[in-house]
Amino acid sequence: MPEPDDDFAQLWNAHYGDVLSYATRRTDPETARDIAAETFLVAWRRRGDVPPDRPFPWLLAVARNVLANETRGDRRRGRLLGRLRGDRDHQRPVADVATGLAEGGRIAAALRLLPDRDREVLQLVGWEELDTREAATVMGCSARTFAVRLHRARKRLTAALAKVDAGSATPSVPAVPRPAMTAPGTQPSRY
Repeated sequence: MPEPDDDFAQLWNAHYGDVLSYATRRTDPETARDIAAETFLVAWRRRGDVPPDRPFPWLLAVARNVLANETRGDRRRGRLLGRLRGDRDHQRPVADVATGLAEGGRIAAALRLLPDRDREVLQLVGWEELDTREAATVMGCSARTFAVRLHRARKRLTAALAKVDAGSATPSVPAVPRPAMTAPGTQPSRY
């Protein structure tokens, strides 16, 4: 019978890189390393709760919760810092690591237009390559509910892509010549 340490080492070796990638796509690299480490700390503490047949979705659900806690903590620290400085609505911006990726930023721009939950649903399927059941485990809902959320998120993404495409299309407008600057009482030059 394998030792618990051996099982955990296998879990770490099999999934640490994927959990780190999940976190890196959602925050800066330093915070992502912290998120991955905290995720495996929870997995170590709750070794008996990790499903042996499908541990990856369980780990992503933990990572998602750890990331949410980190984000809430950042907001609280930002508000406190703002109060200390005398600002009213100061919040630290959350790093957007998806900027500039995929089709020159087109998809990233459309994703930014979506609510957080839609973005997470699409990223679990697109980036993490989870099936509906696995992604539902991460989101803490049934597979049927997740399927509905995914369908709606895809429709919203399609609409957001249309907005991005419409906004990036620049109509061809002929340039209007600007009048030359002249001293008062003189006529502008024709040349």
